[in-house]
Amino acid sequence: MNGPHAAPHFSSVDAQALPWTQSVCASGVQIKNLGKANGRAMQLVRFEPGTVFPTHLHTGPEFIYMLEGEATQNGQRLLPGWVGIAESGTVHTGFSSDTGCVFLLIYELTQRFC
Repeated sequence: MNGPHAAPHFSSVDAQALPWTQSVCASGVQIKNLGKANGRAMQLVRFEPGTVFPTHLHTGPEFIYMLEGEATQNGQRLLPGWVGIAESGTVHTGFSSDTGCVFLLIYELTQRFC
């Protein structure tokens, strides 16, 4: 049963089996949509070397967990194992990766990136 009265449920996905798809927001960015629940979404995101993501306002919180490579978030270098947190109302300017990277992203579905 789907809709507002649906019973809570568990789901799972084999992320390795999902294809990378091109982001509609920026060239050099590919994503894997891992799932959605309770107004939030989770994605794997891959940046090619030299990618800069467009400036965007966070209308909800955003959580990044760096898996491979490195990126720069508001002047802070994020390496594997680092976490980046953006609170509601913050603006991402120049989120980039010189080397290329892969990170886990969790955000509110109301968030618009581009």
